[in-house]
Formats: sequence, structure tokens, C-alpha cells
Amino acid sequence: MKLAVEDFDPTIPLEEREDIIKCAGVNKWYSNDLHVLKNVDISIKRGEIVCVLGPSGSGKSTFIRTINGLEEIQEGSIEVDGMELTDDIKKREAIRMETGMVFQSFNLFPHLTIMKNITLSPIWVRKWPKKKAEEIALGLLERVGIPEQLHKFPGQLSGGQQQRVAIARALAMQPKIMLFDEPTSALDPEMVKEVLDVMKELCHTGMTMIVVTHEMGFAREVADRIVLFDEGEIVETGTPSELFDNPKHERTKLFLSKII
Repeated sequence: MKLAVEDFDPTIPLEEREDIIKCAGVNKWYSNDLHVLKNVDISIKRGEIVCVLGPSGSGKSTFIRTINGLEEIQEGSIEVDGMELTDDIKKREAIRMETGMVFQSFNLFPHLTIMKNITLSPIWVRKWPKKKAEEIALGLLERVGIPEQLHKFPGQLSGGQQQRVAIARALAMQPKIMLFDEPTSALDPEMVKEVLDVMKELCHTGMTMIVVTHEMGFAREVADRIVLFDEGEIVETGTPSELFDNPKHERTKLFLSKII
């Protein structure tokens, strides 16, 4: 099964592509004294791979959760594929149909088989016939390397296998954007590689990806751009070589000195 994004033209240089995500002046508070996102301004190109780094509590996970409306913002604007994220339920649903999300803890339905986990949303949200949804699900399971698991339940799979199912489930909706919130942080070390390998393959399909991660080798290898968050702000952005080899901000240097 081909995973390539239909409207992606790889011959167009990254800098000449249109913005698919625009965040302007984004602010979020959890309470009057907990300002978790502070004037976040960032635009992301179609087909761009962005890895978001930062210490725990820096706002990076909250940031990607605002993009599909899982977290409300109090100030600023977010636009996804030409649609502004507002309180309008239909707009939010339209944006969520175009943005797949993979969480730290898999979030699979334990009482449903792997096949039903993957086909549930395409059948109910996309209104696809069951046969079409199952054909796509099987193709995706083959792509992530576990087609033999389709009749099992999540509890019968390893953590790495469950996360690969979670990726397949998100891809089954055929989104234009994939959001990953520390997808390997809940895995045993020996299971991390199998999930990262699936994500690396996805990087070559034209999918726009935002990945919150602590996997520095992965970020250096696949990212078009690295974004460092700290205390709710974007501290520094740049290519992997710029940020890892020649960071400009002292906060970036301190962060990298502790993890590399």
C-alpha cells in the first residue's frame, strides 16, 4: 500500500511550498499564574518534518495538542490547511480529519481487535464502506510490519507493536498532517527502534510531521527543522546541523549539553 500524500510534489523546494500550519501569537494559560504557551509564532510548510525538543514542562506537548484543538488557546490564531481553528465544531472536526495524532500511551481501545481499532474512525467519520476500511487497514498493518496481528487485541501485543498499530490507526484516516507526542517515551529501549523505523519511512511520503521527541539521533537524521521550546516559548529554530552543531542561544547550549 502506498503511503504517499496525494497532493505532495517533491520537486518543489521546501522554501517554495505553501504553509500548511500557521500559528500566530498563540498564548495558553492553565490558570492565571500558569502561562504554558507564550506568544508562539511558527509556520510549517507542506511536507516539512519538524522535530520539537525541550525539557519536561516546556510546553512542547501542549503546543502540538493545540494544533488539532485538543487544547484550547486563549490568545492568537492557528490555521491548518487553510482552515482557522475556532470554536466552530464543524471546523474542528474538519481539521481533526486532516491531522493524525499519535500519543505516548497508544490510546488503543482494549476491547476491540487491532482491525477494529484501525477501521473504527474511517467507517464512522469518513463514512467508508467496511470493506474499503479493512483493505486500507490491512495494507497499513503490512507497512508497519505486523499484518499477522490484525485479529489480536492490544493487550496481546508488545508496546512497540501497539505503537505501530497507533500509527497505522492515525494513517487510516489519510491525514495530511501527523502529530507525534513523544511516541517512544513509554517504550522499553529495545522497542524504540521498530517504531522509529516506521516513522522514518513515513518521512519520505510527503507527510507533514511534527514530532515531539527526546530521540536526538532521529531528530538529526530526519528533521528539516528543529524547534527548541523552553518555559512556553520557542527559544531557537534551525536545521539539525545549525541547532546541534552551532547553537546560538545559551539555553539551547545548556539543554544540549545535558542530553548529548
